[in-house]
Amino acid sequence: MNPLQLKMARTALDLTVRQAAELAAVSHETIVGIEAGRTSIKQSTIDKVRAALESAGVEFIAENGGGPGVRLQKGAK
Repeated sequence: MNPLQLKMARTALDLTVRQAAELAAVSHETIVGIEAGRTSIKQSTIDKVRAALESAGVEFIAENGGGPGVRLQKGAK
């Protein structure tokens, strides 16, 4: 998950920074930091945020010639 993918995932799920932070059980500063591309954030924390967003209904799409992205999972509201 890159910074732009996090922003796109939040938008797809209609989440504010604080709501995404609550969902992932991290501080809102952590979400802001990931979105800003700060390299000081541990990979395990990024993985935790990603897992929470996936559980909420988004899929992260790897860069496969068209660039990285996100989409809602089938059946997600």
